[in-house]
Amino acid sequence: MHEFYAVTLIATALVLLAAFSSMIAFRFGAPLLLLFLLIGLGAGVDGLGIDFSNFPLAYIVGSLALAVILFDSGYGTSLQSFRMSAAPSLTLATVGVLLTTLLFGLMASLILGLTYLEGMLLGAILASTDAAAVFFLLRIGGINIRDQVRSTLEVESGTNDPMAIFLTIALVEVISAGQGYAGLNLDLLLLFVEQMGLGLLFGLMGGALIVLVLRRMRIEPGLAPIFMLALALLVFAFTGIVGGSGFLAVYVAGIYAGSRKLPAGSAIRRFQDGMTWLAQIIMFLLLGLLATPSQFPEILLPAILLGLFLVFIARPIAVWLCLLPFSFTQRETGFIAWVGLRGAVSILLGILPILGNLENSHIYFNTAFIVVMISLIVQGWTIKSMASRLGLIVPPRIGAIDKVELDLPGAANHELLAYRVVAGSPILSGERIPRWAMPSLVIRDGKSMRYQYAGRLRENDQVYLFIAPGYSPLLDRLFAGRAAVTKDDSEFFGMFTIQPQRPAEDLDAAYGPGLISESERGKTVAELMESRLGGRAEYADRVRLGKLILIVRDTDETGRISAVGISMEVMEPVTKVPIFLNIREMAHALRDAIRRIRARRRAAASS
Repeated sequence: MHEFYAVTLIATALVLLAAFSSMIAFRFGAPLLLLFLLIGLGAGVDGLGIDFSNFPLAYIVGSLALAVILFDSGYGTSLQSFRMSAAPSLTLATVGVLLTTLLFGLMASLILGLTYLEGMLLGAILASTDAAAVFFLLRIGGINIRDQVRSTLEVESGTNDPMAIFLTIALVEVISAGQGYAGLNLDLLLLFVEQMGLGLLFGLMGGALIVLVLRRMRIEPGLAPIFMLALALLVFAFTGIVGGSGFLAVYVAGIYAGSRKLPAGSAIRRFQDGMTWLAQIIMFLLLGLLATPSQFPEILLPAILLGLFLVFIARPIAVWLCLLPFSFTQRETGFIAWVGLRGAVSILLGILPILGNLENSHIYFNTAFIVVMISLIVQGWTIKSMASRLGLIVPPRIGAIDKVELDLPGAANHELLAYRVVAGSPILSGERIPRWAMPSLVIRDGKSMRYQYAGRLRENDQVYLFIAPGYSPLLDRLFAGRAAVTKDDSEFFGMFTIQPQRPAEDLDAAYGPGLISESERGKTVAELMESRLGGRAEYADRVRLGKLILIVRDTDETGRISAVGISMEVMEPVTKVPIFLNIREMAHALRDAIRRIRARRRAAASS
């Protein structure tokens, strides 16, 4: 019995220490997940002496924790963000993972003396980015970048785990069975299609089941998050039993459930946040305890070289090749390549060669552990500074909004929102609350009063309003303060503006012929930009017309372009080497090069 209390005491102390370390991370900008890993490492067999070497238990607990994290990642990803970035992110999650596996496998076989098949196994272990690390650094780190870039990174990190897990398990089975390259056959491809297909199918069905249960059953608000989490894990386990990818299923179920209006939504979100933090802490601490640092020196130098190769060569090449068909700028592609953080998933997959009884199996686990630490240190510590250096930090459109969503009992057809009136918000300068919104209560200086008797609203008032579902974005601007326009804003959005309703032909007349095609001559500037951006424009999106750059300065409540900036100064490339260009930019650069060559030949001929 004393051993039980001792284990409980140590476990809770480690969790508390990891939770307290978050204050250090927020203060100094350190990668928080790296601190979790170091705490587990320090408490392990070569640190405080906790001898934990139960690899099967660690894999089971880590897989459950990863399922919780992936469900929350999907739940927090809006359907609009997924649609916006589905094509590039899914390409990165499949083709990108495979390319990284192949490139990294070649280098691993050369440096570690492995066969190429064994090198590919190590590449598959390290091929996926970590959803927890990416979500934490982008959402909590306060990095404000273009929506499509952010969505692509988040969706990629949530969807590439199933591909990496499949490749790792398949290669472990092929190597352990001694099949060699003959094991990489059509049957393996069919198995992949089956697993991903079943994962997608049962993920959608599971998401629909979660929504149905929470909407139809009368569940106490405190029990609703428990039902959701239990159903999510049920989807994960059932999909795995029938031969599908449980990790893909639980992520898809999260996206489906998160896109629907559910009762007790605020309670579910708070519970999900807490469970995700706990899952991250447990997974990183457990994997840190599992490692044996005294075994690191024998592979430290090769692992460091492999980590640098992954960060600076394998990941950038894979990202560039995957994003060639898409309209990301050179700087955005470079940033996506940089945000390829490896984390607990790679260490978790490093356990599989040990469970498969492969020869020198600890090399995979220890190498993966060192490479993950290098990734978190080199990339995790520099993401914000890299985004700033590349000029990708988007100036804020509006100031902070203090808004609270409150759940109404039953199937009420209204939402109750609470806004805090901030300085500079339009509501203070005479703007009226729309008729479809029903303000009911104002809290001022700690005293509550009916809206009708509150008079003119004041700064720091808290206003409670009933509105129809889906109308909250229309009120956000009313209660938010406009962010101050700075010099950097003008540099980002251009020094000149043009009305979005102006004919696109005016651009040809003002800035030179050949900027737009014949099919675009009947369009307005806004319609031209929206068509080139795939039908929908987002704040800070850019469209290049030769040497001219059109920038979306703002959008209205319906998502249409309301302000356009013009920049005549082309943003300098990150490097003179022609990398990270998309196909359109490469074609444009090739056309310019051909024109220069022809001009030189004509000049030479005339002279």
